[in-house]
Amino acid sequence: MNLALAIVLLVAAQRLAELIYGQRNSRRLLAEGAVETGTGHYPLLVLVHAGWLMALLILASRAPGVNWWLIGLYGLVQIGRLWVLASLGRYWTTRLISMPGAPLVRRGPYRFLKHPNYLIVVAEVAVLPLAFGAWRTAVVFSVLNAALLAWRVRIENRMLAERR
Repeated sequence: MNLALAIVLLVAAQRLAELIYGQRNSRRLLAEGAVETGTGHYPLLVLVHAGWLMALLILASRAPGVNWWLIGLYGLVQIGRLWVLASLGRYWTTRLISMPGAPLVRRGPYRFLKHPNYLIVVAEVAVLPLAFGAWRTAVVFSVLNAALLAWRVRIENRMLAERR
């Protein structure tokens, strides 16, 4: 197995772990009275991110090399991801779920940005393909991701406005 493929497999394992964690949090929040909104975009979001991973698997299997500076940048972005996960804790999900009456999280990166998780996702979607020399893949999936995030952020801002 080449190094690029090993990196992508690690990223896929991370995403799977996040999905499991997010689903567990989603089930618990919904059982406690939280409300999910914006379900229409979610299958498209899953499709785009699964497509990104599949494209990376194909690219990585033939990548001539790895740009270690960009892998290092991707690693820094992952520290940001962990900061987001730790800050949201039990409220982190892959879906838009809100607990009525719960205060908004204002610690960690949420002290500085409304949606730091999305900034991280934007960086991930662009940087990892670039680390394998796949600038076209970075552009295509960045554009698709940006369109979905614009839709999602509008929905999420409306949902959170009720709690501000």
